[in-house]
Amino acid sequence: MTGNTHTHTPPITPRQVVVVGSGPTGLLLAGDLAAAGVPVTLVEKRPGGISNLSRAFVLHARTLEQLDARGLADGLEGKGQALDRIRLFGGLTLALDTLPSRFNHLLVIPQYEVEEALERRAEDAGVRFLYETEVTGLRQDVNGVTLEVRGQGGVPGELAADYVVGTDGMRSAVRAAIGLPFPGRSVIRSVVLADVRLDEEPESVLTANAVGDAFAFIAPFGDGYYRVIGWHRGRDIPDSEPVGLDEVKEIARLALGHDYGMRDARWMSRFHSDERQAPAYRVGRVFLAGDAAHVHTPAGGQGMNTGLQDAANLGWKLAAVFNGWAQAALLDTYQTERHPVGASVLRSSGGIVRLAMAKRPWTRALRAGFTAVLGRVGPARRRAAGRITGIGYAYGAPRGAHPSVGTRAPDTALRSGRLYEALRGGRFVLITPEPYEAGGNGRTGERAGRLALERWAGERRTTVLVRPDGYVAWAAESPDPAAVEAALAAAVGAR
Repeated sequence: MTGNTHTHTPPITPRQVVVVGSGPTGLLLAGDLAAAGVPVTLVEKRPGGISNLSRAFVLHARTLEQLDARGLADGLEGKGQALDRIRLFGGLTLALDTLPSRFNHLLVIPQYEVEEALERRAEDAGVRFLYETEVTGLRQDVNGVTLEVRGQGGVPGELAADYVVGTDGMRSAVRAAIGLPFPGRSVIRSVVLADVRLDEEPESVLTANAVGDAFAFIAPFGDGYYRVIGWHRGRDIPDSEPVGLDEVKEIARLALGHDYGMRDARWMSRFHSDERQAPAYRVGRVFLAGDAAHVHTPAGGQGMNTGLQDAANLGWKLAAVFNGWAQAALLDTYQTERHPVGASVLRSSGGIVRLAMAKRPWTRALRAGFTAVLGRVGPARRRAAGRITGIGYAYGAPRGAHPSVGTRAPDTALRSGRLYEALRGGRFVLITPEPYEAGGNGRTGERAGRLALERWAGERRTTVLVRPDGYVAWAAESPDPAAVEAALAAAVGAR
């Protein structure tokens, strides 16, 4: 991959958005903004090039739907391994093949594959990359933000922007610069990660179990390597201590009863897992997304997914306000919609890891009861699958709104193809049972490229307006043209 680097003080550039951090969240957000015509600079303190580290390794159904809306999902599906069930502690299995999604599975794929696809898209859209550039301070007022940076060779400089988004991880320099705390605590320490080959395949495609003081998880990448995550309660070792393959094998034997002949490790690491969430995702003209806003345990593989969905929510809103067709109040909905989701992910991932690590008799009894309920009660099992995969989350709706408002719009057949293909333009999509003449002159009246007009392929009579991030903005049964126009004016702006 290529990217622009600099060896001098970056110029001050007005009328742009600066995204800090080039992980998956920052790359998706920067690509969305640039595709919407917003000038974007992406600042990254590391050198250019995709890291071969692969801490995150799962894409869930809702994230795959978001990537489908950007034309990326099918390519990534070809590079990963699809799994249609998750095996948890106590023999509990969550089947995903009944999910109401085109992606009724999870995809095991290294994070660097996701980053590569997103970086290529961002570059093609015109994002300006500044590598080896570190944020050292930040000033903002009602008119904009000035980032203080240090570039290659320690050269200081400044970047001016209308808005700044910190996607720079758990130790976010942007979050520190705006003075936001990051309350929470470390949950488990000295977690080991390893990507290894196995002489014997595990009994289940995706395996996790806890026995006594040990926990282990194994999942295939599809290229002959497997991701192993392990933890032992009795080992409280600093993250800086190296990991040996013998340590990983021992934890696997304790938790799973077998090490499956682990060998040829291509990567090993040690880390600690925190549960933290910023109290606000926005301070003035500065936003936080991904790990800069929330971190949680790896249980359920929800980390990278939650960050990518943050970016999908924020990107179209920033573009709409920047480009002048939406009121600035739209940006407040990023906090009201995404902060509760982040809190829910903290609860669900934390609950999984605490039950997996249950030691006392009463906590083990709780785990057994929880497992029994999910195993026997269909609605509870579907709710758990919806939360882990992301398809079960909905945003708030005004009183009296159609029941579908705020919910995820599932992919559906249209006269022209599929809904998520229609969303690839980054526009709102109005779906009607009959041809709709926007402004009286059909597609030529589509509000400056902000709206696509589509028709149901079947006999459905509901008129639905879908947001660029795939959630229902407005819906009504057999509305008159005046009601549709009022809804469009509120969501998409004047023609």
